[in-house]
Amino acid sequence: MSKIAVRKAWFQVHKWIGLILAILIIPLSVTGAALVWDDALDHVLNPVRYAVTGTDELAPARYVAAAREILAPEERIVSLTLPTDKGPVIVTAAKPGTSQRLQGPPPRTTVWIDPPTARVLDYGNSGTGLIRTMHMIHGSMLIPGIGRQVVGWIGVAMLLSTISGLWLWWPTVGRWVRGLRWKRHRNTDTNLHHLLGFWIALPLFVLSLTGAWISFPKFFGGGPNTMGMRPGAPRPVPLATPKLSVDAVVAAAETTKVPGAVSKVEWPTDRKPEWKVSFDGTQTSVAVAEADGAAKVEPARPEDTARLMRRIHDGTRMGLLWQIVIFLGGILPAILAVTGIIMWWRARGWKAQLKARMAR
Repeated sequence: MSKIAVRKAWFQVHKWIGLILAILIIPLSVTGAALVWDDALDHVLNPVRYAVTGTDELAPARYVAAAREILAPEERIVSLTLPTDKGPVIVTAAKPGTSQRLQGPPPRTTVWIDPPTARVLDYGNSGTGLIRTMHMIHGSMLIPGIGRQVVGWIGVAMLLSTISGLWLWWPTVGRWVRGLRWKRHRNTDTNLHHLLGFWIALPLFVLSLTGAWISFPKFFGGGPNTMGMRPGAPRPVPLATPKLSVDAVVAAAETTKVPGAVSKVEWPTDRKPEWKVSFDGTQTSVAVAEADGAAKVEPARPEDTARLMRRIHDGTRMGLLWQIVIFLGGILPAILAVTGIIMWWRARGWKAQLKARMAR
């Protein structure tokens, strides 16, 4: 096959991936860009949740009692998160028997509490709200059952689009730096498509690969999912009335002398009857046995590939620079989709005119 034929083949691949998936790529990309800073977005959308009156903290049991005042009787506490800076205390709870099969995160009730007063600032269900909707769009396109697989195949298609786009960007004559020129074409949208496509190609390749990895963990990783559970296995159920109080658990964990302040307490479950206490500034945690209150330091586990792929994809603990890259990796594909459609539509016009002239 000649070089021209190969280029034409790559052009067809690139064109039809862009045209067919444009309607899906745009919402997927825009929601991905917004979710890079979902915490900051939540501050803007729900300021009442963060309207704390100070940083002084009460005994953890006070926050649990305040949360129980507004939780349904059947809801069970899952975790208590203490602020590491100026912010609210967060209590999460879940109903046993609700979405216990491993098909995405189960619905949970979140309660935001003022640290100095234990006053409830706000509460809501995790399955509602704009940010949750954006997570669902980005994770499954709101398609029941097979949505995650659809998103995964979009990631695979974006990998092909990135490779074919780089091939088409490469100048056919002269050195490769000629491709960095702005005025490669007389139309602004075409120049935008060429130049933005080049600069975002590598980050977009990484984001597409990690997105496909998250959607198809068995194919890429060949091991269990990141939660260490079999698909379809029942979820752990938090104990309704633990033997130990949360204050006693925190006191036991602090005797281990792990550096840092307590940042999170996770309740024992029917599958693992022990509390987990996390500390600010370290990955080391403490397990407190529900049976006798014995505290045991648990060193941080090595990060597996699946969790690393997720961190790379969403920017967690990856630094501001990579988060900005991810943000641009969400905005620019939407621009590329729009400019690609404009280029295709214009080409249809001049091809139709050329065909009409040749028919005379």
